[in-house]
Parts: sequence; C-alpha cells; structure tokens
Amino acid sequence: MKVYALVGRSGTGKSHKAQIVAGMHDIEYILDDGLLIRGPKVLAGISAKREDTRIGAVKRAIFVNPEHRCDVKKAIVENEPDKILVIGTSEHMIHNIMHVLGLGKEYELIRIEDISEAEEIATAIKLRRVKGKHVIPVPTFEVKKDFSGYFIDSIKQLVKKNEKSVESYEKTVVRPTFSYLGKYEIKDTVLKSITSYSALEVDLVHRVASVDIESSKEGIIVTTSVILIMKGQLYKIAEEASHKIKNSLEYMTGKNVLGVNIIIKGIKVDGE
Repeated sequence: MKVYALVGRSGTGKSHKAQIVAGMHDIEYILDDGLLIRGPKVLAGISAKREDTRIGAVKRAIFVNPEHRCDVKKAIVENEPDKILVIGTSEHMIHNIMHVLGLGKEYELIRIEDISEAEEIATAIKLRRVKGKHVIPVPTFEVKKDFSGYFIDSIKQLVKKNEKSVESYEKTVVRPTFSYLGKYEIKDTVLKSITSYSALEVDLVHRVASVDIESSKEGIIVTTSVILIMKGQLYKIAEEASHKIKNSLEYMTGKNVLGVNIIIKGIKVDGE
C-alpha cells in the first residue's frame, strides 16, 4: 500500500482540498479526522467533528479510542487499498496515525502550500477563525446520523480524475460544538415557533394544535399535532408539512433534524 500524507496546520483547507489531491494521484481512500472515506462514502470511523471538546476531537482524529481504532483497521484490511491519503496537521500526527493503524513508516509528503495559493490558505484560516467553518469531505447524509454540531452548508466540487473523466463530490460544511467561537443555544420555544409557522405555510393545514421537541446529542425529533382541512389526501398533506418543517428548521437553525412526526389530531370541513 502506498501512503500519501497531506499536511497543513489547522484551518488551512486540507479537508477542502482532500478530494482534489486524491483525484490528482488516483487515490480512492482517505483518512481524515477519524474517518476512513472512499469516494462519497464513509467506510468506518467516527468524525472528530462530533466531539464536544477540542481535546476530544484531537484524540478522535489520532484514533486513541481502542474500539474506534480497531474498527478503522479492520475496514482497511478488508478493503485492501493500494493507495491511501492520510490528512494531518503535522508530520508527527501522520506518524502517529500510521503507527496505530499499522500503515508502515513510508509516505509521500504533500504540504498544503504545494497545492493551495497563499490567498486560498488565508481565506480558509479566516473562515475558520471568524465563522468556525470546518469541512468534512463527504455528503451531508453520511455524517448526519452521528454529528452533534451545526450544519452550515453543503457544497459540490468537481474533481478531474484523468484526461477524460471529471467526477462530482459533495462536501459538508459544519460548525462543531468544540468551536472556539463558543456555543449558542436555541430555546425550544423558538424551534416550536418555526415549526408552527412552517406547517401553516402548507396548503390545507388549518391549525397547529401542539409541538413537542425531543433533543439529544445527535439532533432533534419534532412531533407536531395538526388540524387539516378535509380536501385531498390527508397523508400527502402531512408528508408535505413534515418536509417543510424539516427543511425550515435545518436551514434557519443549522440543527440536525432526525425526524418530524405529524399527528393528525382533527379535520375541518368547509363551513364548520
């Protein structure tokens, strides 16, 4: 197995450039922040971005946890990659990751300065410092199930694989809970208001009877009781309301909405 190492200090845009580097060297597998990634898919591991503290994130990124480490090692053995890209903030970090995962000692070094202009690096550092933006080089649906921070955006990236091939990759931009910008809290009353307003924007939703919010580290589950106007198919109205609420909450708050339950509590017939 040939190992490539992409090295740059924190916030310089390594994860943003990961797929580009992989495309340049025809690398299918990437080790980044505790995850083993193949193309748009997370094969194993847990993202360091889900940790509540910076120390916890560092430990996750270098596979300190035995169960986490074994999970990723097993996936590497099973997939038998011929090339792998390891991302780290220093060569010392690269050495540690390679040692604990049994990847040997030899690697080809690529520094962020080799693939990014000084202006790009400065912009990346500013976005990290001012807005707390971090990039995970996989689609949002791959990290939503176990992410505990705030989702900021999802972006597409075109990567040239060879002379005739260009592939599209989705990346997720997040703000982890360990961000040094501090934490912000959105009260349940605000979430309930957004839910009610969003539901009432759907045709044939007459009234919102109640909204319950169930919060966990991974995200929120919303249960909404509604009164519908008896026109059309009720399940389709409820389905539309569910999508509307989920999209509005995630867009406006950045929270991970694990599910939206709609309870049809009653119906309103015209004239009643």
